[in-house]
Parts: sequence; structure tokens; C-alpha cells
Amino acid sequence: MPAPFADESARARSAQFAWAKVSVRERLKPVRAFRAKLVDASEEILAAIEADVRRPPSEVIATDVLATAAAVKFVERKAEALLRSRRIGGGPLWLFDVSTRQVPRPHGVVGIIGTWNYPLFLNAVPILHALVAGNAVLWKPSEQTPRTAEVLHRWLIECGFPPGLFQALPATREAGPALVEADIDFLQFTGSDTVGRKLAARLGERLIPSVLELSGVDAALVLADADLDLAAKTVWYGATLNSGQTCIATRRAFVEKSIYPAFADRMKALVEKSEPVALQTKGQIEQFDRLVADAESRGGTAVAGSGIATAGRCQPTVILNGSPEMAVCNEACFSPIVAVIPCDSFEAMVARANACRFGLAASVYSAAARPIPDLAVGSVVYNDTVVPTAHPATPFGGRGASGWGSTQGAEGLLAMTYPQVISRRSGKYRPHVDAGLAHDPALGDTMTGLLKFSHGCGIRRRWRGLVQMIRGYRRLGKG
Repeated sequence: MPAPFADESARARSAQFAWAKVSVRERLKPVRAFRAKLVDASEEILAAIEADVRRPPSEVIATDVLATAAAVKFVERKAEALLRSRRIGGGPLWLFDVSTRQVPRPHGVVGIIGTWNYPLFLNAVPILHALVAGNAVLWKPSEQTPRTAEVLHRWLIECGFPPGLFQALPATREAGPALVEADIDFLQFTGSDTVGRKLAARLGERLIPSVLELSGVDAALVLADADLDLAAKTVWYGATLNSGQTCIATRRAFVEKSIYPAFADRMKALVEKSEPVALQTKGQIEQFDRLVADAESRGGTAVAGSGIATAGRCQPTVILNGSPEMAVCNEACFSPIVAVIPCDSFEAMVARANACRFGLAASVYSAAARPIPDLAVGSVVYNDTVVPTAHPATPFGGRGASGWGSTQGAEGLLAMTYPQVISRRSGKYRPHVDAGLAHDPALGDTMTGLLKFSHGCGIRRRWRGLVQMIRGYRRLGKG
């Protein structure tokens, strides 16, 4: 039985064979055209995103289009240098006549399973990384964003990528698992930790490398010297951006006890001004209701706005008197909810933040220039949240249940390659080969001397090693 998407994979592999021989400078021409399209035709992609996920253009232009343009510009400026072969120096003595280079090579055919919450940024950037690195791409868009997928696919084709090099697969749930079974060499997935675990298990069986950008249950650490107005507004922004449908949304706010009442008052004032928001799927609403009920059953107080939530909409909520055992503190969700938890000290906050199995990002609120805390997350932001993690030159990725690998910056581009090492040895003299084939005992003496000379402690031991190495070398082939 043929693998899924056999025709698409074959076309992609044929196109990639030729594309990999094209210079990086030439590969960047369609990328520049794409950035120009982002500027000149942004209304089209904004309308598609609004129709798919009900996000207003004023919000999408800031969180999706501008971030994508910045990431594309970074690739344009840095890709040639990052993808250039480089000389590796500093070799050991026994490789004195060997020259070594490291070359980033494309994986081949890259599968990308896209997401819907930021449907331009979280899809276009990895697609372009893969293409610029010399790969072909089979892209499975989210079933939630068919209009956006159509525009993005058409734009990339119109910008000049060769036929067959970039293909959009059906935007269905079934296409994702099928892509994992296809003839691919690498997979990038952005989505939930639940799906990520299943994909990782199957990819492991097939020995296919991957980058998994999964869920987060991000923490905010609010210290006693923090600007409370700034901290409260920023935490609430982090919990409710895109109606809470953000992987690095703030879900846990650890607050020093001395300022907890004042911080809680500020949070209540913000929450009470909020209006009900629409979520993308029925499952998100059901999970939201369950998380609120669980928090209240564990002694938390749910504070929501005064608006009335109707079908398909929920009221942004803060859980006061939260505790780390609550489901909202341990379960990834895509809804506007955050638990506020009192803590005795900064050290206690760090320990509680690290106890969660997710490790995507965290924020710290403090007026002092404190030492960087030992937070087990991919990104730490001081006195802000979410937005600084989109810096186009920085890697983005998580730990633990938040996945592995990077999807941004130099690391994100290089993730679409594997490092190939090329070594060249001059001359024809290979004493190790002749002595090894002849099982010459002098070879062991020579290598033991080399070990002592290269790594021995003290001048006397190293001198003796040099003498032993020379004597052994002189006997090679004579015993």
C-alpha cells in the first residue's frame, strides 16, 4: 500500500532536488516578493483571517502581519550568512593535516502541520524557513482557516517558488496524521501537547526528526517592588490577547503576599470592564467552564465581567485565591482565564512555576535588576509579556510538555537543515591505516604517548608522553 500523499511527495522531492542547487541569494527572491505582498495586499489576508477566526484587522495587523514581515526581513538579511559553509579549526594534533568544514544541508521534504490562532505568522515563517534552507514543503493548513490558507498558498506561488516545491494539502483533521506517514524527511508541528505526543511517538518509530511547538501554561511572577498597575494590566493582557487563544498566554500569576490584596483589587477592576468573547470551537467553551468549576471547587473565587455570555462566547475570568493544584494551572487551554496565587517569596514563585510540566515562557515583574531566575522555560520577559518573544532574531520554543526545537530566528532557520561535516586530508601518508591493518603494537605506544602529551597534567608527564609518542612512531611498520 503506497504511503499517503505519494504523488505530492514525489513532486516535492523532484522539485527539491533542483531547488537545493540554487544559491541562497536566488532562493531569497520569492521571499522578498512575499514581504512586498504583505505590504501591498495586506487587506486580502486580513479579510481572510477575519472571516476564518473572527479577529478584527486592527488586531491582526499588529500580532500577525507586522510580526511576519519582521521575521521575513530577518531571513532576507541573515540567511546567506547562516546557511554558508564554515571552516572548523582547532583540531587535535592527530588531525594536523586535515581541513574540516561544516555545511548546513536541507532535510529534503519537510512536512508542516499548521495552526489557526495566528494563521499567518505561525504558518508563513516556518514555511519560508524551510524553503530558504533548500527544502520542499508539504503544508497541512488548519481546518479552521481555509480562506487564510488559500490566500497564503496562492501568494507564495505567485511570488515565484517553483512548481511542486510548496504544496498545500487538504485542510482536514485526517490530513495531519496522514502527513506523518508520508514520504517526508522532517516535520514541524504547532499545536496542542496532546496531539504533539501522538505525533512524536509515530515520528520516533519512523526516526523522522521534528520541531514541536506545543502548548504553554505560562507563569507571571509579581514581586513586591513591581509597578502594580503595569503588572496587573500586562498580566490581564497576556491572559486575554486573542481571546486567550495564545500558546504563551498567562495562566498562572504568582504574587508576593505583601502586595496580593492590592494586586487582586487591580485585577478585579480590569476584569469587571471586560466583555464576553467568542472562542473558535465548542470544545474550548466546554473546557473553560470545567476549569472555572474546578477552581471554585478547590477554594478559588472566580471573578468575571458584567456582560452576559451567550452561546459560543465566554466571560474572561480571573481566579483569585488560586492554588497550583487547580486544573487551570496544569492544563493547556485556549480561553481567557488566569489564576492569581499568593506566594511567600521569589524563590517560592520560581519553585512553583517550575513544578508545572509545561515550559514555554514566563514573565517577571520587578523594579529591581534582579538576577535571572532559574525558570525552566524557553523565554523569560521582564515587565511585559508575549510581544517581546516575537523578536525575529531570537529562537522560540519550549521545554517539557511545551515541546522541543526552535521556530524562529537563526535557530529556527537552521532547524530546517542538518549539519554535514566535510573533511579533507592532504598527502598519501596514513600511518594509522597501515599500522592498524597490520596490528602493529607500536601504534598503541604511539597513541598512548600522544594521549599523555596532549592531555597529561604537568610538564614532566607531557614531556614523557612526547618521548613515548616519538619512539612509538619511529617503530611503526618495523615490528
